[in-house]
Amino acid sequence: MTVAKTRRAAAPPPVEAAERTWTFLTNHARVLLCVATGESLTTRELSLRIGITERSVQAILTDLTDEGYLIKSKVGRRNVYELNPQGRLRHPLEASHTVGELIAALS
Repeated sequence: MTVAKTRRAAAPPPVEAAERTWTFLTNHARVLLCVATGESLTTRELSLRIGITERSVQAILTDLTDEGYLIKSKVGRRNVYELNPQGRLRHPLEASHTVGELIAALS
């Protein structure tokens, strides 16, 4: 009589939980902070500073301009953005504050 030995597969190594990373500020807030410095930054420079794609920076600049948080003008062939400090924050909890107050608090 032969006894078949059953082999147990080696247990897979424990899966470590993916490192959760988060920050308090959104990419929109980061773009506002960069524009508020007054430096004339290209979308490429903004994308490198913030750590997002140029396309994302362009979309955020469009959002912020369309909502009146940034004022867009042309200097030569370049778009230049200026902060509108009077813009109200969007969420009801922060709506009593302006973008200028936010920038002042974070700068």
